[in-house]
Amino acid sequence: MSFDALEWIDAWNRHDIEAIMGHYADPPHHTSPLIVERLGRADGTIRTTSELRDYFQRGLASSPPLHFELLGAYPGVSSVAVHYRNHRGRTVIEVMHFNPAGKITASVVH
Repeated sequence: MSFDALEWIDAWNRHDIEAIMGHYADPPHHTSPLIVERLGRADGTIRTTSELRDYFQRGLASSPPLHFELLGAYPGVSSVAVHYRNHRGRTVIEVMHFNPAGKITASVVH
């Protein structure tokens, strides 16, 4: 697994949608409480690359001060839990699962 949490955080902090999306496999499986809140999806899950890109772009556009601070990254066998603080001061843990190419196949935000 070749995931670099600092690179992922940096892509978000630069608001670079291409760099962000470059971390994800096609198709992705992304689950977050914000998907429930913003999209009204009871299961809180996005399952296509185009929907994920749109969701991320809307998030970046609606939060110009968006900034993440990496607090820790805890690797597993084919996954990592990334612990970070967002621009609202909330602490987040995001668990990401990877394919053999090192792309995120599934992510769950806590």
